[in-house]
Amino acid sequence: MSEKRVIECLQRNHIRAIATVPCDRMRCFLSMLYGERRFELIPLNKEEDGVGICAGIYLGGGRPMMVIQSSGLGNAMNAVMSLGVAYGLPLPILASWRGIYNEGIAAQRPFSKELPAVLAAWDVPYKTILEPEDLPLLDDVIQGAFANNTPYVALVSPKVWHDEGFVPPEVFPTRARESAFDYTRTIRDPEFTRYEAIQIIAEHLDAQAVVSNIGVASKELYAVRDRELNFYMTGSWGQASPIGFGIALATGRDTLVIDGDGSLLCTSALSVIGSRQPKTLFIFCLDNGTHATTGDQMTSAFRGVDMEVYARVMGITNTRKVQTREQLHDALTHLVDGPQFIHVLIKPGNAAVPNIPLPLKEIRTRFRDALHHQIGRPGHEPSGQ
Repeated sequence: MSEKRVIECLQRNHIRAIATVPCDRMRCFLSMLYGERRFELIPLNKEEDGVGICAGIYLGGGRPMMVIQSSGLGNAMNAVMSLGVAYGLPLPILASWRGIYNEGIAAQRPFSKELPAVLAAWDVPYKTILEPEDLPLLDDVIQGAFANNTPYVALVSPKVWHDEGFVPPEVFPTRARESAFDYTRTIRDPEFTRYEAIQIIAEHLDAQAVVSNIGVASKELYAVRDRELNFYMTGSWGQASPIGFGIALATGRDTLVIDGDGSLLCTSALSVIGSRQPKTLFIFCLDNGTHATTGDQMTSAFRGVDMEVYARVMGITNTRKVQTREQLHDALTHLVDGPQFIHVLIKPGNAAVPNIPLPLKEIRTRFRDALHHQIGRPGHEPSGQ
């Protein structure tokens, strides 16, 4: 059957980590996939976050893949282009191609039927798998993605799957658990800037991997302390923490993410991180309450959203609020098992720093090479490889 053939293809091509968003036209395949213990399955809330998570897994030495619905490519394409294509990161994507075969939902047709032309216009390689006999093309997609360091899409027609007799699983793990929340904090006017916060963070860096948020945050880190273990982002807003999560998942290495309130508010990956509890991931939310790179437009965090509470609601229970330089030094000196979320209140504004002169693919290569020189902290086993 087709589902078994696809799983054998993934195993044959050494895929270990798979980020997924469900589609009812391949529900039997997804059920079988989740029954396989040889894969690291990462359920997503949003396809775009899967691009970031898979990027981190690849940078950490793993072989990731995404399994999504074709409409999800619309959600993910900015990250596919500005992260996957721009940095030359391999990402095979199996997309259930809706809107073309016995489609009963009219809303699926307008976007999905034009996908080949859209992918061709953006020079994203793809294969169409319309019949079970076409399944060997999936090998070409996976191998082509890793051989050429590129995203590569397999558009798989629902006609390929054989799930007419599918019966959903009847037994689920218990959901019984305690849920308690006791929280009181006073937020004061910030005392220092993001540049000063990055200076303090840089003082404490040793063998940790660091992912820095897009825009001026990455430029400031480069100006303060350039390291081969710094991954500088220039696009894909909201993907810093997903990338860091992927790195921590694949390597078990201490991974620090220098993120921002605006970026974290636009991703849905925190709940995925909260559910997986990666012990070596540390997110520093440098919260200036604004979109600083684009002119200091206020975010929802300026007055209404407490980012520490936001992280706790998403399942990250090890949190800390930092409002002074001394507190930031102390937080960096006394990191606990992650995931840990350090909410750092800072002033709006940017330092006058130049652009990063490194080509994006050089950033990728030197970071990935440096990452593989050491393993993670003792006692923290990597997964996703």
